[in-house]
Amino acid sequence: MEVGVRPLPIDVATFDHALDELRANAASWARLGFAGKIRHLRAMRARTIEVADEWVALAAHAKGIAGTPLAGEEWFSGPYAVLVAIDRLIATLAALATGHDPYPAAAVRTRAGGQVVVDVFPAERSDRILLSGVRAEVWMDPSVTAQTLGENTASFYRESAPPGGVTLVLGAGNIASIPPLDVLTALYAHGHVALLKLNPVNDYLLPVFERLFSSLIDERFVFVTTGGAAVGAYACGHRAVDAIHLTGGERTHDAIVFGGGDEGRARKAVGDPIVTKPVTSELGNVTPVIVVPGPWSEPDFAFQAAHVATMKLHNAGANCIAAQVLVTPQGWEGTARFVGAVEHALRSAPERPSYYPGSAAERRFAAGLDENADEPLFRDEAFGPVLAQTSIAGDDAGAFLRNAVAFCNDRLRGTLGVSVLVHPRTIAALGPAFEEAVAALRYGCVAINTWPGVGFLLPAASWGAYPGNTLAAVGSGIGIVHNAYLFDRPQKTVVRAPFAPFPRSFGDGENTLLPTPPWFVTHRRADAVGRAMFAFTAKPSPARMLATAVAAMRH
Repeated sequence: MEVGVRPLPIDVATFDHALDELRANAASWARLGFAGKIRHLRAMRARTIEVADEWVALAAHAKGIAGTPLAGEEWFSGPYAVLVAIDRLIATLAALATGHDPYPAAAVRTRAGGQVVVDVFPAERSDRILLSGVRAEVWMDPSVTAQTLGENTASFYRESAPPGGVTLVLGAGNIASIPPLDVLTALYAHGHVALLKLNPVNDYLLPVFERLFSSLIDERFVFVTTGGAAVGAYACGHRAVDAIHLTGGERTHDAIVFGGGDEGRARKAVGDPIVTKPVTSELGNVTPVIVVPGPWSEPDFAFQAAHVATMKLHNAGANCIAAQVLVTPQGWEGTARFVGAVEHALRSAPERPSYYPGSAAERRFAAGLDENADEPLFRDEAFGPVLAQTSIAGDDAGAFLRNAVAFCNDRLRGTLGVSVLVHPRTIAALGPAFEEAVAALRYGCVAINTWPGVGFLLPAASWGAYPGNTLAAVGSGIGIVHNAYLFDRPQKTVVRAPFAPFPRSFGDGENTLLPTPPWFVTHRRADAVGRAMFAFTAKPSPARMLATAVAAMRH
């Protein structure tokens, strides 16, 4: 270290040695065969099952929700998310090892206009039961055709002698599965070994992640450390690090890429970064919820209001994809009823501490904002329980939807995810115009009748900003993670879910058995459902399937 520089809160010699070992083993990992890579996935699977109870207990305690139904959030967004991602990657690599595509041919189709779409969920019979009616599809970049999809999938594995590299993963402090999932992307999508630096907010998970990655740590393919901004800056500039991936905020990204203060802003203005290594990122969003007018019943208003409250209050609002702007139709008699229902749902949702540093504790609903105003809530992500509402003109559902899409694309900051709440009879009435609206939304995840956070939890889906951002205008980030089918050029993921829960869903023509989803903040047995779904995924059996279904129905 240079003379006069404040010492880092780590043993620098040990840190340097660990990174040099990663560098020395990078090519070995990149060239490790399918059997070797699957061996490590199976080891991670076993360790995830072993540490799950401790993982959830630590996170629930740290967030002040231990012993409450809200602890179910930590099952779903923690070990469950990692376990299903590992299982999907095992299946993908097993298919590639035998020379097959990781997706069935029947899952590939072409939209009007030629865009290739792959249906990625449900993939297993259990998916159709446990998440009945939920579907996900990945839309490819328009340059990909049905004939070239194969060569645009898992291309890393066709390299004869990949050199490998070291990716620094700057882990997020809010959702506990983000750091390990980002490490899996570095390892299995890009063929890089990984240095994972945990965020100080959740570095209590260090022993959990060290056990989860123990086989990779033992063979010097992964190294996990803690530390604040100074450690992160040292790692970013380290000679052994080839690439950087971070989940966080745009200010953090810019400080890393361009530097801080006036000098950093000047560098950004002229596109002169201080970091020349590849930097990928997931940086959050002013997440809109588009409410399409239609024949909503009174139970629909109540259910969707609880849905919006969940999108806002999950994880105490400390989510990059938390709902922020409710976009409602002017002139629809249901707008006032829905706004009132949302206000009630926000007030009556279970109380919880605001655990994230700097996050607002008070729930605030700013209704009636002018769509044309220079409104901070349209441009700044509120990392806390703050929700806004604005109304958009439109003589009918089709006109409103076109105007709402334009408003979200052009006025709201970020392109990570958007939710559209729309009655199935309205979708049928709109016909092709509805799919045109879905196609027009410039977001990395378009969630229809569900929260974009569900797209985060589906490992086969791609997760990241809509393509097109640059270092100087990074928006919601650059690149994608998750993507367990290893598509090279996805454009976005579209998730579709039932509008109403079972049994009301059948009255709307939706043949689904999905009850109130267990991630709803109003679900009184979410912790039991989360534990049961993890247990089933860890060791599937008819008895565990039944236990999960019973817990889910008793909401």
